[in-house]
Amino acid sequence: MENYPDKDWLEKYEQIKLKLKPCSKIDEYFTKNEICGKKIHLISMGNVYFPTGNIMVLDPLVGVTRGEIPFFTKVPTGVFPLTTAVVEIDKNFFRYAAVKVSFNDNRAEYLTEALHGNEDIDNLADDSFFGFAVDAGLGTIIDVKTRDAYCDFIEKWENENPDGNTYDDLFAKEFEKNYRENPEYQRKGGDWINYKIPGTDLAIPMFQSGWGDGIYPVYFGYDRNNNICQILIEFIDIESTFTR
Repeated sequence: MENYPDKDWLEKYEQIKLKLKPCSKIDEYFTKNEICGKKIHLISMGNVYFPTGNIMVLDPLVGVTRGEIPFFTKVPTGVFPLTTAVVEIDKNFFRYAAVKVSFNDNRAEYLTEALHGNEDIDNLADDSFFGFAVDAGLGTIIDVKTRDAYCDFIEKWENENPDGNTYDDLFAKEFEKNYRENPEYQRKGGDWINYKIPGTDLAIPMFQSGWGDGIYPVYFGYDRNNNICQILIEFIDIESTFTR
């Protein structure tokens, strides 16, 4: 499933896409050990697999449906590392500031927000963004093939467990298990998993969304040859949050 915006929308987008940049220096979250006096730590969350290159970023518990459309920009296909930048707010108090998928080692020369192609992009303010909604405190990044496999799995599980709750009866145990195996930068109940969808070669990562519920932006990073080299999901603007 690919997503093609209409010609008029694309023409407008080309004129304003450089305005759709982050206000933060989000790329530095993955290169610096400290920002605004707060320590930064990195977590490797394994890999993500993009078999089609048509991807989306959603809340994995309430946002993944077959009707969700991918970003209109297609990304490289394959298996890529997933890394999270963690800001240490206080001793033993951590929050996930950003998540990154790297397609190669190229430096991003500029960032622009990942869009679906149906946004109202008229009269944008310089600091505005569209983002994705989080209602269950978690985010995910997946390919449309993973979306469909995950929907199949959830539908099957709910049919077999009509009185069950997918988080309480299924995923909570996975988060707790991951905490036991990877306790660094997680709360005891667990803050991230990379869940292998049974019967498939696909997995769906789930990770703490910064402060919790809200609207969060996603950015594509482009190298000097104007090719996508990374995806960045921003949960916390560290500078604006901790500069007084």
